[in-house]
Amino acid sequence: MAQYTRIEVAKVMKDTGIVPLFYHSDIEIVKKVIKSCYDGGARVFEFTNRGDHAQDIFSDVSKWVFKELPGMILGIGSIVDSGTASIFIQKGANFIVSPILNADIAKVCNRRKIAWLPGCGTLSEINYAEELGAEIVKIFPAAQIGGPDFIKSIKAPCPWSSIMPSGGVTPEKENLSNWFKAGAHCVGMGSKLITKDAHGVFDYDQITKLTAKSITIVKDLRNQNL
Repeated sequence: MAQYTRIEVAKVMKDTGIVPLFYHSDIEIVKKVIKSCYDGGARVFEFTNRGDHAQDIFSDVSKWVFKELPGMILGIGSIVDSGTASIFIQKGANFIVSPILNADIAKVCNRRKIAWLPGCGTLSEINYAEELGAEIVKIFPAAQIGGPDFIKSIKAPCPWSSIMPSGGVTPEKENLSNWFKAGAHCVGMGSKLITKDAHGVFDYDQITKLTAKSITIVKDLRNQNL
């Protein structure tokens, strides 16, 4: 059962500004990556449903996070149907992220008052998602849809929309500045944040540094009123 309400999730996503997302079949690697992001200041993490038995990995990681990383909000991504959403909710998911807009997922999440971030690519989809109860919508793949200019264009007629771009976001100041100046609520980051060293091994120290750097950049931008 979710430990955080959808409003709490939305607030923490905005406060930290970044949502790391990651999948790996090795549970120990998953734990180390989450811990690295946590040490860098991240308090939201999206584990992506991209491999066989991902629900089993998530279940174990969810219990570990609850015990070892106080304040970390763990959710699940890459969910495309309501049945899978239900499975992960039972495993402790605090939010559900989807690359698509699926009304059946909304019903499952709303029934439990769990945050649901559907993938949208048009203003009509964003509007429909909000009618279905989405507090934050995900634009994906963000760079291909139109980048920061897309968000800026959406926010002009609909300033109430809270948007999380995912795909094309990097931990550089210029990139993050473009997204947040356009009006992003928060950003999702995967491989650009969760990096490997020259030998192809996950660089946990660098992940911590990039996480902390990204969060600092976002806070500085907001202190400057963008």
